[in-house]
Amino acid sequence: MEGIPQIITSLPGPRAREIIERDRELISPSYTREYPLVAERGEGAIVYDVDGNRFLDFNAGIAVAATGHCHPEVVEAIQRQAARLIHMSGTDFYYVGMVQLAEQLSRLAPGGGAWRVYFGNSGTEAIEACMKLARHHSGRDKFIAFFGGFHGRTLGSLSLTASKAVQRAGFGSLVPGVHHVPYPDCYRCPYGKRPDTCAVDCVRYIEEELFRTTLPPQEVAAIVIEPVQGEGGYVVPPENFFDRLATLAKTHGILLVLDEVQCGMGRTGKMWAAEHFGVSPDIFAAAKGIASGMPLSATMARAGIMTWPPGAHASTFGGNPVAIAASLATIELLQRELIANAARLGEHILNRLRTWPRKFPFVGDVRGLGLMIGIEFVRDQESKERAPEYRNRILHSAFERGLLVLGAGRNSIRLCPPLVITRDQADFAVDTLEDCLLALKRDSS
Repeated sequence: MEGIPQIITSLPGPRAREIIERDRELISPSYTREYPLVAERGEGAIVYDVDGNRFLDFNAGIAVAATGHCHPEVVEAIQRQAARLIHMSGTDFYYVGMVQLAEQLSRLAPGGGAWRVYFGNSGTEAIEACMKLARHHSGRDKFIAFFGGFHGRTLGSLSLTASKAVQRAGFGSLVPGVHHVPYPDCYRCPYGKRPDTCAVDCVRYIEEELFRTTLPPQEVAAIVIEPVQGEGGYVVPPENFFDRLATLAKTHGILLVLDEVQCGMGRTGKMWAAEHFGVSPDIFAAAKGIASGMPLSATMARAGIMTWPPGAHASTFGGNPVAIAASLATIELLQRELIANAARLGEHILNRLRTWPRKFPFVGDVRGLGLMIGIEFVRDQESKERAPEYRNRILHSAFERGLLVLGAGRNSIRLCPPLVITRDQADFAVDTLEDCLLALKRDSS
């Protein structure tokens, strides 16, 4: 079957080994490569390596290939635009496509109302724009972000990121004035409370501890948060958390900035993850799946907030015509069928995974929305001690069986396939992971 994996060589194969050796000599060692996949081409949810091995991609290029690899409608839009105009720079001139995409995004924005859009090239650029805009509009210079959050690696966004120490090590002073607080992870709540009270405690910590001791609230420009934490472990907050956080922000005149870079664009079964919680941000960032693999990001703000003057912020390539064309095709596909598919198959996968904590003592928690699903690995159910070595074994075992998955957080696996996956592909992925877990259980007993 073309839609499921087929491994025909040892992994890595001979051509892959050759390219990996050349890569080691030439490419920055800062890149993280979990296993030796050398991709050559892709179609839908399938990726072929240079030796002809066929893999089922449950990474989607780290949540980028929302419409799958090389969707024909996206490819056609890219080719058509590339033959007409590749670049002029929307910073200095006007593009029809920029206006069309901004109109689409504004109509889809959570909470309704009038919005303005700034286009960049990547998620980290979108977050940098959020930070600059929040400071410019508010006249304040401090930020609140969350432990476990990932917002990018350029120096501004890195100041908000609190995912892994290696991402900060060796880079000296970052943007000052960023304060980190706990993200509401109910599975690991230190108080052992129910989700409804856990959310209260997380917001109360900001109000009663941070604001009372070290951070005057009138100096805070924005609270920056992922509606569903990505690299932090695919953590879904309790439903009432954002109600309380938004109330806190409004009380103190603080802007609420949502990072939808990984969880947006239909991944959670809705266009924006914010829609699951009924939260309406002041500013938010989108990237990754926005253009099905083309470099594009959008920073969106309410019209009364994005009032900075010409020259305050710009990008040579942001809103490139080819990337815009890909995005317009992507959004049309998402609305037509793929968001609904993400909701439907995400529920199917989660229903199959929910029994795993009872079947496997080292599966601590299963959580997610749509096709953004996290599986946490622990030493045992009682202590909840993190077991990253179990997670890593599963990653490599899955790769050997032709399934591509990646880690998230210290000890979780993320499932973020293209939104075009079929039920058969979803079941193959779950069956494969279950085979890996059974092998681990046998080896551990």
